[in-house]
Amino acid sequence: MLRCVVAIVAGVLAMVAPAGAQRAAPLASAAEPAAAGSACLAMAQGPRAMPASLRRTAGAAASVSISYAGHATYYIESPDGVRIATDYSGRYTIGRRPDVVTMNRAHATHYSLTPDPNIKHVLHGWGDDREPARVHVQIGDVLIRNVTTDIRRHQFDGFDAAMIKDGNSIFIFEMAGLCIGHLGHLHHKLDDSHFAQIGRLDVVMVPIDGGYTMSLEGISDITKRLRASVVLPMHRFMTPLDDFMQRIGRDFVIEQRNERTLELSRDTLPTVPTVIILDGV
Repeated sequence: MLRCVVAIVAGVLAMVAPAGAQRAAPLASAAEPAAAGSACLAMAQGPRAMPASLRRTAGAAASVSISYAGHATYYIESPDGVRIATDYSGRYTIGRRPDVVTMNRAHATHYSLTPDPNIKHVLHGWGDDREPARVHVQIGDVLIRNVTTDIRRHQFDGFDAAMIKDGNSIFIFEMAGLCIGHLGHLHHKLDDSHFAQIGRLDVVMVPIDGGYTMSLEGISDITKRLRASVVLPMHRFMTPLDDFMQRIGRDFVIEQRNERTLELSRDTLPTVPTVIILDGV
């Protein structure tokens, strides 16, 4: 009798477990692996070791394509063809439709409430029901996660205006052994807890408008502390590039390019921190 009871309980648990697993990871489809741990956080806390899950990428020295579309939108394409558009509003496009879009709600050029329904993954940088957005999802060969920051309530509020807690997100994309960060519509300085959550970045996309987001001095301080190998300016408006360059300091090399697309791999990262200004910025 005892054996029968055990068998019945085991069968019930086997049926219940998959349903619970699906609820725990609603962003991943059945064909996708569960989200892995962040290699970028591991790299930030110790030597730059390659996790076992990335050994295939390491051997192939796979490259990532990054293209500037406009405003705060960059298109990132992974070695396996996962195509991501940052701060996506639908106004700035390059090439084929993205598979994944990330959004922030500062104003309408950073999000869309009616994106193309054929986009498979729409990731908001803000949460619902006063809860912060929690993004940690594996999509193909890309791990995407977020770090929330506060945001001013209105577009033209001053730097000392009241903030909406966790209303913006810094998105981090991990692929091919690279850690790529997009600061979004950042409105305030980052503290030690933010830097700890971000971890190590190889590439960082920073807004340099000097007013709508942060002061140039503030964003330059953040950029210097992150010390990514590649800095990609965005959200420029009419800001003189020289102003940003002077504030970021002499430790960064400056490269201005005539093309909109950058190909990078772990093996081709610059040996010194480099600001790369793609065409159109």
